[in-house]
Amino acid sequence: MSFSFPENHTISKSDVEEYLESRVIEYDKSGESHYDVISAFIKSVRGSDPDAALYYLAVLLEGGEDPLFIMRRLIILASEDVGNASVNGLPLAVSGLHALDAIGMPEGRLILAHVTTFLASCPKSNASYKGIGAALAFVRKYGTGIKIPNRLRNAPTFLHKKEGASKDYIYPHDFGGFKEQNYFPDEFAENPPKFYFPTGNGAELKLKEYLDKIWEKTPWKKGN
Repeated sequence: MSFSFPENHTISKSDVEEYLESRVIEYDKSGESHYDVISAFIKSVRGSDPDAALYYLAVLLEGGEDPLFIMRRLIILASEDVGNASVNGLPLAVSGLHALDAIGMPEGRLILAHVTTFLASCPKSNASYKGIGAALAFVRKYGTGIKIPNRLRNAPTFLHKKEGASKDYIYPHDFGGFKEQNYFPDEFAENPPKFYFPTGNGAELKLKEYLDKIWEKTPWKKGN
């Protein structure tokens, strides 16, 4: 602190107070800045900028934010913004929550930094996030009062089987792991909806290539 003053300057109480006030981070975890900083943090991770993410993480920690709250937000991000592009994202975030809860602070900052930098640095996909949104919109439009086809019904007893439950179901493992069949209710069989559009990012590319391959004879399943 002495470097901020002229040589031979005697540091007074008011000098110390002014210096300390200049170092206060304007962050109120119960106010609007709480939402602004966490928003900037999440958007930096989503935007694959680990340096900006670490900066906002430091602001959150210095401002007294609950570390478990931060980690819970990272868990959400791991599914919403990373998804199948990096299958290690969600397990790492979840294990990070358990580790943080066990270790506590201040060492917990290392766990937060670990999870933050990984999620900020890995490939991203929101395909599953968009998929469940589309599926929910579809169900809300057409309702939940559907008739499950017999081939897909559960058949735990002889009576269920006698009623036709599971009849004509094709067991994929009898055909090497996959056999094309319609899994939707029969009323959607002619034009089944498509909700999941895997990206070509990271590990999700392999999923996309696999789905395109096995459903290659069903154009509506391929999608882009």
